[in-house]
Amino acid sequence: MSNSLSYLPALYAASFGAGSSILNTMYGGGTSVSGGTVDPVQALRTAQQSETQQVKVTAADPMVKSAIGAFTTAVRSATSIKQLLSNPNVMNVLLTANGMKDQIGYTALATQVLMSNLSDPKSLANTLTDTRWKTLAQTYNFNTKGLAAIQNPTVIASVTNTYAQSEWQSNQDTVTPGLSNALYFLSHASSATSVYQILGDPTLRTVVTTALGVPQQIAFQDLGAQAQAITSRLNISQFQTPSFVQSFAQRYLIQNSANSTNVSTGAPTDLTTLAIQAQGVVA
Repeated sequence: MSNSLSYLPALYAASFGAGSSILNTMYGGGTSVSGGTVDPVQALRTAQQSETQQVKVTAADPMVKSAIGAFTTAVRSATSIKQLLSNPNVMNVLLTANGMKDQIGYTALATQVLMSNLSDPKSLANTLTDTRWKTLAQTYNFNTKGLAAIQNPTVIASVTNTYAQSEWQSNQDTVTPGLSNALYFLSHASSATSVYQILGDPTLRTVVTTALGVPQQIAFQDLGAQAQAITSRLNISQFQTPSFVQSFAQRYLIQNSANSTNVSTGAPTDLTTLAIQAQGVVA
């Protein structure tokens, strides 16, 4: 099966602003679904276009602004890594900014990971299956660099800006389901150079398996089988191509929307199935 997603604009032309799509014509649909829900691909485009301004608005939100202020104060006044990482304000911003908001409750684990010796293959950062932890530890490398890794004003600004961006991102599911995942994927896909990095990152895993139509039950199989299920459908090196990443994010949103919409209708939800059904008119 070809890895190309070049058929997407033709199949979903309405979503790309190019009039009626083939599948919309064949199966019904338009730029929005029943109930006035925003078309997922259009929602992604709108989010990307407004991101810079909306992140600024988010950063000015009182709660976000307060969190950033508390983080900045704590970082600047810290005298040791242990003191720094014991501050919940620091952990809140640091983990959220690095796509790990779901791990905020595990501060003891986060502290151990961030203080790991990355040159030791047996260190915690190098042994956890969730690859986000290793990436987090590598980003700051506190074990080697100490406080210098984060007290640089440029680093503080980068972390706080990314925190505001992550907070904005996490709210996008109120626009359309899965939009926050798609935005995360767009900014992190190029860093995934192996299938195991995808499997080790919950969000990347969700986006990739959903877009490829890999059954969720694959999670019960061994890691090798899970990797094969992805690599047989995807050339991961294509994640280095921005246009492919953009199309793949759109594919995820369309498939995610179809999965949600068709649970009660029994209609086909797999993109490949739809494409095969339409092959009589798709070049």
